[in-house]
Amino acid sequence: MRILIVLTYYRPHVSGLTIYVERLAAALAERGHTVTVLTSRHSPDLAPLEQRDGVTIVRAPVFARISKGVLTPLGWRAWRLARQHDVVSIHLPQLEGGLVALIARARRRRAVLTYHCDLQLPRGIVNRVADQVTWAMNWIACRTAHRVVAYTAEYAGHSTILRRFPTKVTVIPPPVVVGEPDPVGVAAHRQAWGAGPIIGSAARLATEKGVEHLVAAVPRVAQRHPSALVSFAGPYENIVGEAHYRAALQPAIDRLGERWRFLGEIAPELMADFFGALDVLVVSSVNSTESFGLVQVEAMLCGTPVVATDLPGVRQPIAMTGMGVVVPAGDAEALAAGIVEVLDHRERYVRPRAEIAALFDLDRTVDAYEHLFAGGR
Repeated sequence: MRILIVLTYYRPHVSGLTIYVERLAAALAERGHTVTVLTSRHSPDLAPLEQRDGVTIVRAPVFARISKGVLTPLGWRAWRLARQHDVVSIHLPQLEGGLVALIARARRRRAVLTYHCDLQLPRGIVNRVADQVTWAMNWIACRTAHRVVAYTAEYAGHSTILRRFPTKVTVIPPPVVVGEPDPVGVAAHRQAWGAGPIIGSAARLATEKGVEHLVAAVPRVAQRHPSALVSFAGPYENIVGEAHYRAALQPAIDRLGERWRFLGEIAPELMADFFGALDVLVVSSVNSTESFGLVQVEAMLCGTPVVATDLPGVRQPIAMTGMGVVVPAGDAEALAAGIVEVLDHRERYVRPRAEIAALFDLDRTVDAYEHLFAGGR
């Protein structure tokens, strides 16, 4: 099967969406499908055409930027490429999503959407306009597509768009890929970080991640665990659209001193050791831009329990596994209490790896996509 995947950002850009698509594309290519990813050339040092993991990556130039979005000729490229493929896999939110879905229909190609989340940009007039335009284009995409993939039925029922298309939605668990922690690597992390306990976060430093609430929770946790510190893995500098957020948050982070450590982006093959070295992982997201949190399952597979916020979709990994605590979103005191609960009673929240792996199987995810691409429901 010839599969064209269209999304705004792709690797090396780091987000849950790009990691999801990278894993899906590589797994499909490994099964023998011809896979092309059409995306933006969001950084000038990226090649317009590239081969990686058996996947052809085509990057369209960026004409302008609006908040976190970019304006590109993705539509024109999609018009040409759709004719060479059997199915078009469109990943939302995406400014051009509606246009690409219409192009797929015009080319008589099957259009399958993956709806990763509702878009909710930070405050500001420009962002509100971008929100509304993207919402409209995503609605058009869902209205036009043959099928729409959601991570969970719960999130689909709460989404401002997905709940309008209940008969089109197919729930497919996200692709989770993480190795087993290496004891040597785990020990190296623990030695470098200190005695702990170690509170982990794996995310971009972005508004929707609610990092300010984790920052505010740390002193409260330290009252019970004086040596507690945070290891933050992921991009934290020069995040598109997040300069003001970073600047506003930096003084509070500075006051934590050695209790807060930015690690930067960690190579995918080393993430298992990172997760395995943590005492607890925190997902402190605050709005519907977070629909699941892949890192929760990755941490669980490495034996680390999770504290996550009580948002549709985000609370599902803990509900499914029992491997953590759910707390109200945007509440630093409740977040601190949840962290302390897990640290004090960690054995209550740890489950065998095999038990978690049985719920989140990559082959089952790829099977489901192949079924949809071939015309199934």
